[in-house]
Amino acid sequence: MARYGMLINTKKCVGCYACRIACQMKNHLEPTEAFIHYEERETGEYPSVYSEIIPLQCQHCEDAPCAAVCPTHATYITDSGVVLVDENKCIGCKYCMAACPYGARIVREETGVVEKCRFCWEDGKPGDPPACVGTCISGARVFGDLDDPASEVSKAIAEYNAQPIAGDLTKSKIFYVR
Repeated sequence: MARYGMLINTKKCVGCYACRIACQMKNHLEPTEAFIHYEERETGEYPSVYSEIIPLQCQHCEDAPCAAVCPTHATYITDSGVVLVDENKCIGCKYCMAACPYGARIVREETGVVEKCRFCWEDGKPGDPPACVGTCISGARVFGDLDDPASEVSKAIAEYNAQPIAGDLTKSKIFYVR
């Protein structure tokens, strides 16, 4: 079975927000709702300053703190490692929001359900590719099977020595080139 993950190359990201808008459109989110948010970090000193835009979203953790605290088991991990939310079981308690170290959860205004990125999951599988990957104008995002060494995402992670944003904190399946 595939174990899905993504690489985000912050050296290629231009901060155009195309991934965020594509995600909002695909998931029918309100303009004030987003599964992707951005951090901007500056390093160095004048005149050698480097600005980096870091898109953050659900990291689809293998040790998902959000799933561990969910009292109704609305948050769960599929066999392929994608963290999903069963909206019929979610009671809106927000324990998952408090447990997520990445701030990746939002409360949907329309339903009160606490949601997050789901790799555009439909009919038992992720998007091919997810909307954020398919729309990325700079090619900063790569998606695929982390267990397949021949997959584009596995090759890119190896080539760039990409790492999870917070090290091995939650066994994240989103890798970053920084």
